[in-house]
Amino acid sequence: MDTAPTGRYERSPALTEVVDPLRGAVRVSGHLTVQGADLLRGTVECLRRSGHDRVLLDLGDVRSAESAGLHDLRDLEQSMADEGGELLLLATPVP
Repeated sequence: MDTAPTGRYERSPALTEVVDPLRGAVRVSGHLTVQGADLLRGTVECLRRSGHDRVLLDLGDVRSAESAGLHDLRDLEQSMADEGGELLLLATPVP
């Protein structure tokens, strides 16, 4: 007896990041969620603590994004600006 589910669903690829600590850049791919945005916030904060006032987030390989995740990145961009830093968002995906 086959007990496998008959319905199919596709899972969005997990968010991954590749960090270039020398340039202060992060290349992001996969699906951007609120949890993924929180992960990116932590990475950006680490880069800031290591001396980068400007951080580049390359979102060109993000295949899908939740609007809440994008909103969190905009909040991060604003908080960095408020502290005299700059978050550069490259190729922002549309939710």
